[in-house]
Formats: sequence, structure tokens, C-alpha cells
Amino acid sequence: MKNSLYLLEELNKDDIKNKKILLRVDFNVPLSKDLMVEDDTRIRAALNTINYLLSYNCTIILISHLGRPNGKIVEELRLNPIAKSLENIIKRDVIKLDDCIGKEVQNTIANINPGTIVMLENLRFYNEEEANDISFSQQLASLADIFVNDAFGVAHRAHASTVGVTSFLPSYAGFLLSDEIEALDKLLFNPKKPVISIIGGSKVSGKIEILDRLIDISDKILIGGGMAYTFIAASGFEVGKSICEENQINLVKQLVSKATNLKKEIIIPEDVHTVLDCGENAISFNVPIEKIEQNMIGLDIGEKTISTFKKVISSANTIFWNGPLGVFEVEKFAIGTNAIAREIASLYGKVYSVVGGGDSVSAINK
Repeated sequence: MKNSLYLLEELNKDDIKNKKILLRVDFNVPLSKDLMVEDDTRIRAALNTINYLLSYNCTIILISHLGRPNGKIVEELRLNPIAKSLENIIKRDVIKLDDCIGKEVQNTIANINPGTIVMLENLRFYNEEEANDISFSQQLASLADIFVNDAFGVAHRAHASTVGVTSFLPSYAGFLLSDEIEALDKLLFNPKKPVISIIGGSKVSGKIEILDRLIDISDKILIGGGMAYTFIAASGFEVGKSICEENQINLVKQLVSKATNLKKEIIIPEDVHTVLDCGENAISFNVPIEKIEQNMIGLDIGEKTISTFKKVISSANTIFWNGPLGVFEVEKFAIGTNAIAREIASLYGKVYSVVGGGDSVSAINK
């Protein structure tokens, strides 16, 4: 897979020196209530590509999205705090513009000195970004000589900033994108067995394709997070007021059947932490899944499940994890996610592990 990419490192150095580079990054980072970057992992992950381009005196035009403004200007989703965070990390000025297209943007970049870093405004302030609009793509592309995609987290989306601009500019994969694909290649092609996958997050519907693919390559799949309750319901148990996609139950049954036919195992929680309401002072109960009542809300995997998951994980040679196993933003419902993160970390150097997804990374850092 990696060999089919045009890699930034393979670009002739004379062809990149002093050029304007449109660099797609994934700076969709969590912000605090006072609009400060809470987790700068994704920003730091782009530093290798940024520093490489700076070493050739390139003008770097950073483009990213933040949140879901749905084509409208949302003040709380401007990229100003991200530009400031990058400045603090890289110890040099970052010019932040208030738009991502238009004459003002074009004039600023046309008159800028080589070796400057510019950050354009949130791409998703325009509906044209997600629509992969040709005109919008062309306006972005007109700012630069070369396009570099270093945003693995959105590389699967056919948006203007990932696909559209490639019709107008020579296009290359940055170091982060290349490294991420190489890491997944090790997981997808001839991984060392047994392969244990851990899948969480809120919904089954957003992970149908990944679940189907993981059944092919995994020996066992551990299910947690909100999506676990759809699996629990598919097994015939009450899930109360927990998240449950009833329209996905038949699909879940098909996935379980596929796993069984392939002699693979999908392991759902044995017990869960539940509450009777979602207030800050809500008291949680650890209950077996067969004793979940109609007024209960499941928010984390339970103690027996943690023990079972850890035992399964300890037997792995390859681990893939995507999605938190509970409402990890609330400390008392982060117990399962934290326990699994620590278990995987304890195997460092002994197994090959890949963690994917912004929430999973935030949980690990937390």
C-alpha cells in the first residue's frame, strides 16, 4: 500500500526548495471551555513534516477543520488557539488568517516571505469543503505550488482539502500519513497471531466496515463503549436506557454469525457500570448484563469484564484498539478505558499494538 503513494521524502529537493506548500493536517483537537488546546498530540504529530518543509525554506500553508460547524462561522471553532499552541511548540511565529479562501488570503500569501508558516481558517466553515466542490478546491490549490496530505484521520474522506485539491496540484503524502499507513500495513497484512481487536465508541453504525474487516484478521474482538449495548441487545438482554441502535441489531447478529463461521470470537461485556440518571452526583451500580433493568443507563464496562478483557489482551501478539470503552470524559466512567490502556502499555515491547481514533488517543494521554 505504502509503495503506491507519492512520498514527500522522495520529492526532488530542488523541486521543493522555497516553494509554497499546501499542507493538510488534522488539527481537530479538543478545546477547553476557555478555548485552550487540551490535548496537542495531533499538533505534535505533524512536526516532522513541518520541520522538514521548513528546512527547505518552504512557505507552509496549513489547512485543517475543527469540529462540526456545518458550513457556518462558529466563533468557538476558529483555529486561533491551535495556531497559538503550534507557535508555543515550534517556537516561531504562525500567521493565522480569518478565512481560507478569498482575495485577502490570496494577497497575504502572494506577498509572504519563504520560510513562513500560515494557518488558514476552519475549512468546514464552508459547506463546499465536505461537498468536495471543484471551485472551492481550486481556490485552495491556487495558493500553493505543491499539496502535501499529512492528515491520516481524514484521508478516507472525499473532501475538497483531501481529494479535490489533488486535481490541481502535484500531491504527496507527508511523514505522518506515510507512517500511519505503514503501521496499518503491519496489522492488515500478515500480522503476528493471535490478533486481538478492541472496539468501543458510541455507535455500531459508524464502524460497520471496520468490524466486518476486523473479523477477517482478528482472532478475538472485544466490544465496549456505547456500541456494546447494541451487541448486548442482539444477544437477547435488556439494555434499559443505554445507547442502543435497534436498527443495527440484525446487522450485529450477522457479524456475530460471520465470526462464528470463521471460528473467531466476539466478546461482549459480562457486566457494566450503570446509573439511574446522568447527573453529576449519580450513583453507579456494577451489574451483570442479565440484570440490567429498564431504568438503567450503562456507561462503562464492569469489573468482571475488565478482568476478562485484560486476560485476553495479555495473550495477544498483535493488538488493535479503536474507541473508548465507556464515557471516559467522566472520571468514574473511565475505569474500563484506563484499565485497558494500562494493560496494553504494560505489553510495550512484547506485542505490536495500534491505537486509532481521536477519543482513544485522548483517553491514553489522559
